[in-house]
Amino acid sequence: MERVTLRIPKQQIEEVEQLVDSGEFPNRSEAIRSAVREMINEQYDGHSEQSGKRTWAKV
Repeated sequence: MERVTLRIPKQQIEEVEQLVDSGEFPNRSEAIRSAVREMINEQYDGHSEQSGKRTWAKV
């Protein structure tokens, strides 16, 4: 795996931490990897092409 450095708003990190604390993910990295996988899968499924919008880009 490669290391990627990114900036994420504090509120979003806090929400990711809640997912980790609840046991849904073992750590923040896995939660973020899961979100990236979901975004990529959504693109391949053509969901965003149908509406003309990238739903994963909502903040």
